[in-house]
Amino acid sequence: MTDTPPFPVYPHRHLLGIKGLSPLDIEMLLDRADEAVAISRQPEKKSARLRGRTQINLFYEASTRTQSSFELAGKRMGADVMNMSVASSSTKKGETLLDTAVTLNAMRPDILIIRHAAAGAAALLAQKVGCSVVNAGDGAHEHPTQALLDALTIRRARGRIGGLTVTICGDVLHSRVARSNIVLLNAMGARVRVAAPSTLLPSGIERMGVEVFTRMEDALKGADVVMMLRLQRERMAGSFVPSVREYFRYFGLDGQKLKLAKEDALVMHPGPMNRGVEIASEVADGPQSVIQEQVEMGVAVRMAVMDALLDPRRNGSQAPA
Repeated sequence: MTDTPPFPVYPHRHLLGIKGLSPLDIEMLLDRADEAVAISRQPEKKSARLRGRTQINLFYEASTRTQSSFELAGKRMGADVMNMSVASSSTKKGETLLDTAVTLNAMRPDILIIRHAAAGAAALLAQKVGCSVVNAGDGAHEHPTQALLDALTIRRARGRIGGLTVTICGDVLHSRVARSNIVLLNAMGARVRVAAPSTLLPSGIERMGVEVFTRMEDALKGADVVMMLRLQRERMAGSFVPSVREYFRYFGLDGQKLKLAKEDALVMHPGPMNRGVEIASEVADGPQSVIQEQVEMGVAVRMAVMDALLDPRRNGSQAPA
């Protein structure tokens, strides 16, 4: 990323979700991320684009992959990065999210990255602070940077997103990753299928423009991309599947089921993986897997998002959220 970016000015102040982004907005972020990949592959993995800017990571939910990815992205862009340990913060003493927002806002950060168990938390925070806000996952609502990194992985592997058939399998009901991906893939012209037990399908999911299957084998036929989802047992109040063994038998991706997809189909998983629950090791580590590429693209996408939101050409103008 050069000091004068060759990209158009990104029109949004925050990244709260994929919903509301145009295909042009998405392409703009993916193009920036392509350049960030090149930076990350250099021996000297540093840019000064965000030098002097302050980034605060505010994670109310445990996260290793996403939080470390945002931290690394900020540091590679030259930002001053602070990870706020919510577990030991004043929230444990009864401080509300809004109280925290006011306190952090007084420190004059340039960008806040938030992950929270409540849907809408990022949008609420964005109304109360004077800086840009990035949603790193809010409840079962959205996870926009995950959808962007998945899109970047697909585009780099296949050269396009439009016209591809993408099958999303697993715990769709509790998955913010699934929601963000469905919105993005539809916006970019992909054909989207979802496959899950009926107990793990949201009511009215077909209204999101997807083909719905309760038999995984049918959903896999002819797929260009197979995107597995983690079984989110921590979000389940009650029994949604008979047993882990039964779940893997019908909705776990193994070598035999993968043969139903296209011969060169990409295998994806947002992580962390439950091997033997959603995916077999032979597939996760196999030649069609791009799971490790997703991890690499995650840093690049987060670099691109922060670069776009803090583009100095915007001169601090209050662009639409």
